[in-house]
Amino acid sequence: MATPHPSATVHGLAIQEVDDSALPVIHRLNQSIFDEERVINSFNRKGLLMLMASLQDRPVGFKIGYEKQPSVFYSAKGGVLPEARRQGIARALLEEMLVVVEAQGYRRFVFDTFPNKHPGMTILALSMGFSLARADYNHTYQDYRLQLAKEL
Repeated sequence: MATPHPSATVHGLAIQEVDDSALPVIHRLNQSIFDEERVINSFNRKGLLMLMASLQDRPVGFKIGYEKQPSVFYSAKGGVLPEARRQGIARALLEEMLVVVEAQGYRRFVFDTFPNKHPGMTILALSMGFSLARADYNHTYQDYRLQLAKEL
């Protein structure tokens, strides 16, 4: 684990940039949040960034992304435990990731979401100035997929 990023959004919330040593915790969070084993297809990605949110020193969420193209950062997955939602934690994770990747020189930030499965993420993104970049149907998840993007 490395680099704590305190967040003023939620009392007792800390966002940390983490390394591979945090993968067991991320896998447990992923299982609890999404009820699936796979976090992302590969952790061997250029520009891999992993953030973890802890509330009162208890891990409650994560966000993982990587370079999609030289100037484009892709947020691949993230979530917050159900009992910790609606407190601004997802927003704090997204805001922190935006700050970090913009400082690294990325000019565009994108992510995919499934609005029927996770409507809150679509609402959050739109409230933060993201716009719809693409929409299609994902047969694996049997849901519509939206790609949301923001210029940095």
